[in-house]
Amino acid sequence: MKVKVLSRRLADSGVRDTTHDLRRIPRNVDPSLHPLEAPREYQRALNATKLERVFAKPFVGDLSAHADGVYAMAKDPTRLSRLASGSCDGQICIWSLSKRQCEHQINAHRGFVRGLCFNHTGSSLLSIGDDQIIKLWPMDADFDDSKVVAQPSNTILGSAMFNGIDHHWSKSVFATCSTQVDVWDEERSEPIRSFTWGSETTTSVRFNPVERNVLASTGSDRTIALYDIRGATPLKKVVLEMRTNSICWNPMEAFNFTAANEDTNLYTFDMRRLDRALNVHKDHVMAVLDCDYSPTGREFVSGSYDKTIRIFPFDKGHSREVYHTKRMQRVFCVRWSADSRFIYSGSEETNIRIWKADASERLGPISARQKISKNYGNKLKEKFKDHPQIRRISKHRHVPKLIYKQTKERREMLKARRRKEENVRLHTKPENQPERTAERKKPIVSTLS
Repeated sequence: MKVKVLSRRLADSGVRDTTHDLRRIPRNVDPSLHPLEAPREYQRALNATKLERVFAKPFVGDLSAHADGVYAMAKDPTRLSRLASGSCDGQICIWSLSKRQCEHQINAHRGFVRGLCFNHTGSSLLSIGDDQIIKLWPMDADFDDSKVVAQPSNTILGSAMFNGIDHHWSKSVFATCSTQVDVWDEERSEPIRSFTWGSETTTSVRFNPVERNVLASTGSDRTIALYDIRGATPLKKVVLEMRTNSICWNPMEAFNFTAANEDTNLYTFDMRRLDRALNVHKDHVMAVLDCDYSPTGREFVSGSYDKTIRIFPFDKGHSREVYHTKRMQRVFCVRWSADSRFIYSGSEETNIRIWKADASERLGPISARQKISKNYGNKLKEKFKDHPQIRRISKHRHVPKLIYKQTKERREMLKARRRKEENVRLHTKPENQPERTAERKKPIVSTLS
C-alpha cells in the first residue's frame, strides 16, 4: 500500500527550533497574504537606523607614552597586536594593542622620525629621521623581557634628509625618498637603484601590494610619479594643481591608488590612465595629510589638518563617517588594522587613538540571534536607504563649529563660482564659449610618460 504524506523541513517553517513541544506554523510567503509587509519592513528599517546612531560610539581607547606629536606609524604585517609609532622628538614606541601598553621605547633619531615600516616578515623595523640615517631594529626578541637592548642591527648613512620609507611586500628590499627615490637591499649600505625625475624633493613613497615591483612617490613640485624597480627609468608622472602629501594603493585593485592632497580633497587614480581621476573625494575643509586603505579595498581612511578623521567608500565622493574629539589636534598619520575592524590615528597632541571602523559595532562575542538580527537590519537599511527620513538620520553627524562654518562657506563659494560660469556662457557667443571641464580633470595640470 502506497501512502503519500506532506513533509516540510523545519528551516522552511520560518520559526526557530526549540526543544519544547511548540506548535510550528508554516509561513506562507504569498505577497497577497501580507498586504502590510512593506510598511512593516520600513518601520523596522527606521528603528534599525535610529538604534545604529544611538549606539554609535567609535572611540575605543588611546595610547599615551610619547612626549611629542606622533608623526609616523607602521603596523606589523604578521601580528595584529603590534604597532610602531614615531614622534617629533625622535622617539619610537613599540605597542601591544591587546594590552594597550608600550612594550618598548627607543630613542632612535635626532629630530623628527620621518617614517617607519616593518619588513615583509615582521622581523625588523626600519626607521628614518632628520639625522639622515636609516636604522634597522630587530623585532624577533620578546619585548616583555627587560633584557632587550635597544640597539639597531644595521645603520645606513644617507646623503640627504629622508622624508619617507616603505618596504617591499615579499623581498628584502625597501625604498626611501629624499632628493631622489632610492631602492635599497637590507644587506647593503648603498642603494641598488636610484630614480630622479625633475622634483627637488620627494615627500613620500609607497609600494604596490599587488604589483609588488611598482612603487609611487609624491614630490614637492606637485607631482605623483610611478616607478618599476626592475627598470632603470621612471614610468609615468602626473602634475596636479596642488601638492600631494601621501598616497595609498588599493590592496584589491592592482592599478588604483588614492592621493591625499593639499586642496582638501582626495583623488583616486588608475595608474594606466592618469589624465583624469577615477573619483574625487570631498568633505575635509583643510589639507589632507595621510590616508590608508582597509584590507578589503572597499574603504579608506584619511586624516586631515582640520583635526578630523573621515572614512570614505572607495567609489563614493563623500565620507560615510567622521571622527573627532575635543582634545585631538592635527592628524599626521592614520592606519587601518589588518583585520579591518579598527583604525589607528596619530595626532599632534602626542596621543594615538583607536577607533572602531564600524561606529556602532559591538565588541566582544555576540550570539547567533544577535548576528541574525544585525544582518536583517542591515538588509532593511540597504533596501530603504533612499527614503528621505532614513537618509537624513543615517547621514546626520555632529561636527565642530569651525568645520561646520567652513563647510557652509565653501559650499556658498562653489555655488557662486558655478553661477558666474553659467552667466559668462549665457552672455557669450556660442563660438567663443569656453569648454566645460569635467570635475575629475580639473586638478590635473599635465601628464608625462
